[in-house]
Amino acid sequence: MALGLAGAAQAQSSLTIYGSIDQYFNHMTSSSGAKLNTLQDGKDLRSRLGFRGVEDLGGGLSAKFQLEMGIAAVSGATADASRAFDRQSWVGLADSSLGEVRIGRQNTAIFYRGDYIDYTSRTLGSIVNNFGVPSRYDNDVSYISPRWAGLQLEGHFAQQQASATTGQVTTPITQLAADYLNGPFRVGYAGLQAKAPQNAAINANVFYHNLYANYDYGKGKVYAVYIKSNNIASSANGNNAAQVLGNVGGAVSWTSASVNRTFDVFQVSADYNVSPQLRVGALYGRISDKSGAGQNANGGSIGAYYALSKRTTLSALWETMRNDTNAGFRPSGSAGLAPNFAGTDVNGRTISGFQVGVVHRF
Repeated sequence: MALGLAGAAQAQSSLTIYGSIDQYFNHMTSSSGAKLNTLQDGKDLRSRLGFRGVEDLGGGLSAKFQLEMGIAAVSGATADASRAFDRQSWVGLADSSLGEVRIGRQNTAIFYRGDYIDYTSRTLGSIVNNFGVPSRYDNDVSYISPRWAGLQLEGHFAQQQASATTGQVTTPITQLAADYLNGPFRVGYAGLQAKAPQNAAINANVFYHNLYANYDYGKGKVYAVYIKSNNIASSANGNNAAQVLGNVGGAVSWTSASVNRTFDVFQVSADYNVSPQLRVGALYGRISDKSGAGQNANGGSIGAYYALSKRTTLSALWETMRNDTNAGFRPSGSAGLAPNFAGTDVNGRTISGFQVGVVHRF
């Protein structure tokens, strides 16, 4: 829903209220024998409510803002009890020829490129998503350029500050990204680096480098992505079920020796538009532990999406992921699975699932 309000000096202001509700039935099994049969939120598009505004200041200059909160649609609760607008909360200035500057809690450049990565838009069914994607950070200052001859640049710097919710000190996080679009071809890079805090138990930088490409062949797209990162750690949920650098902002912990371990993630996928309403896709991906500890995993998925309208989509997905003996990755969607497998149902296990769901956008 969009509202237009007349302002002084003939400037125009617009306010858009938007959101989505994404619910699905999840049947998932582990080779341990454990099973899940649950109704969950956020297979493809985390349920959310947002407010987006633009004011035309004249001369090609505009003021912008965005406030967005996640919702657990299965219960009606907020996704993050510690803050109202957990997904985004920023204000910025945009110039039609110079680009845009934003200040506040923002999505990462890596997160924004989900649509370019694979047919799932890097959600449930994506092996890349199971590794853990840095999603958004507090205290972030960003610049997004216009698209010059097909090339768009982006940079972020999240300042070091004390977390308002935990009291811990966050570490500075730098992001750089470039996206080049030429007809049916798209290639790009998005990455980040975070310095270890002073007196950290493990003094090593955390990094996440993402190279991607896709090609629109007319009836669909072919995708390829390569990621190199050390942003993975063990937890009670599994040998690789946590991150060294928090993926949704705030405090970080540099106490895991996993930061000294680097992984390569490879993934290829494609989709095909059977009709204007029906799209199908498939992918295969592999996570390779370059430290030699044998924490490798591989898997794939097959999915179908049927648009009942521009706002409402039905979907069905089958996915599987095999953890090597020492690995413990587990599936994740646009929202984390809750409940999910943990511990001995994850480590060294093969996890497979089938989901059917509906997404409504407004």
